[in-house]
Amino acid sequence: MTSPAFVRQDLVPPRTAPVVTTGFIGVLRTRLFNSPTNALLTIASALLLWFTVIPAVRFLLVDAVWQGTDRTACLAENAGHAVGACWPFVKAKLSQFMYGFYPQTERWRIDLTYAVAVVLLLPLLIPRAPAKALNAALFFIAFPIVAIFLLHGGGIKGFALTWCADALLALAGSIVEAGRSLADAHGAAAALLVPLGKLLVLVGDVLAVPLTPLGWLRDFIRASGEAVWTDLVLTAIVVSLGLFLLAGGFRSGWRTLAASLAGFIVIAIVIAAMRLDRGGLPIVDTRQWGGLLVTLVVSVTGIVASMPIGIALALGRRATIPLIRLFSIIFIEFWRGVPLITVLFFATYMLPLFLPGNFTIDGLLRVLIGVALFSGAYNAEVVRGGLQALPRGQAEAASALGLSYWKTTGLVILPQALRHVIPGLVNSFIALFKDTTLVLIVAIFDLLGSLRAAFSDPTWATPTTLFTGFSFAGLIYFAFCFGMSRYSLFVEHRLNAHRRH
Repeated sequence: MTSPAFVRQDLVPPRTAPVVTTGFIGVLRTRLFNSPTNALLTIASALLLWFTVIPAVRFLLVDAVWQGTDRTACLAENAGHAVGACWPFVKAKLSQFMYGFYPQTERWRIDLTYAVAVVLLLPLLIPRAPAKALNAALFFIAFPIVAIFLLHGGGIKGFALTWCADALLALAGSIVEAGRSLADAHGAAAALLVPLGKLLVLVGDVLAVPLTPLGWLRDFIRASGEAVWTDLVLTAIVVSLGLFLLAGGFRSGWRTLAASLAGFIVIAIVIAAMRLDRGGLPIVDTRQWGGLLVTLVVSVTGIVASMPIGIALALGRRATIPLIRLFSIIFIEFWRGVPLITVLFFATYMLPLFLPGNFTIDGLLRVLIGVALFSGAYNAEVVRGGLQALPRGQAEAASALGLSYWKTTGLVILPQALRHVIPGLVNSFIALFKDTTLVLIVAIFDLLGSLRAAFSDPTWATPTTLFTGFSFAGLIYFAFCFGMSRYSLFVEHRLNAHRRH
């Protein structure tokens, strides 16, 4: 029997040191050259960077010309070396890129609009900033109205009651006019069109009867001498009393009444400050707008207006009422079935053919409407994807708690659905921001349009002017798109904090 104890008599040979996994050498060993495939990809990537980034840096910074008053400064024979970017060209044309053909004496209005937008937008983007509801109301409701009067100018001759009376009476009058046109038809189709025309005349006359008091009220307001202020006071009384009663009246409606009156007081201050009742600021036609101003107006309006349109269409496509569901499907598929260029052409050149002769819509406004509807159809499908990702138990649980359809949708379904589709929505926003360059084909000069117009200036005609201009535009687009992308990642990371554990 041998002893179980074992005692080694010789020394164990030393092991090799472990591979370094930290530092620059460690990264090279463990991540870039740890396999033949990774080594090949690393070498290919390094070559790609060498042949793209290095020339770009040389063109934009090293060989660039920074000072000059005309094209001679950006010529190689004068500079003494191969010339890169001609930055004096950008400096000379910067105001055109930013403002287009906006009158120079009125450009402070654009700067003021940018400043107000930044002041309202920054607290909205910071999660810990207080008063989010008030901030959102100011940015999404009050700011667009103020921005229109700041950028376009002009005043108002009435307020809500006058506008409603004009719109409803014009609608009734147009129905009567259309009916009379059909009633005067001749030929083979007269047997069908004449009765239809008489029916339309009857409908228009019946519709005009309850509108008669509203017309009298409109005439009274206009005859008062201070039409804007009289209309504002009457509108404030009507709207505030309506909200007061809807909020519970004397029992719980005082807070709503105070908020409504405060809102109208703010509107009155804005009207007085901008002298809207006295004609307002000088009018600058939208054909004089251009540059980054048009790019931001089209993209921001499209992004903000397309969201409610997309949510409404997504909910409508899942509605149980067949008519609403069918309308939503047809609307979405129609707008998704045509390219944005077609939409812009239709809104610019064909839409005026379908309007009454004395009714015109501004060209930029037509483009904004077309872009908002087009983008809304795409956002609807993105939101619908988020709605379908939610289990049915969410809605069933909300119904079990006694919540109505709108409370279930607004408090339970939509917040979760939108959280799921943040990347898709941001993709749509970025694509829309870049697609705004298509407005150039309908003779609206955005940033790229102003850039192309600047190329025709012989004062700055050099071999590198074209590349400098497009590089400058690319940097601006990259800054906006990269900013939207990073902020969406921040929001997604913050809203999905519960999934990280």
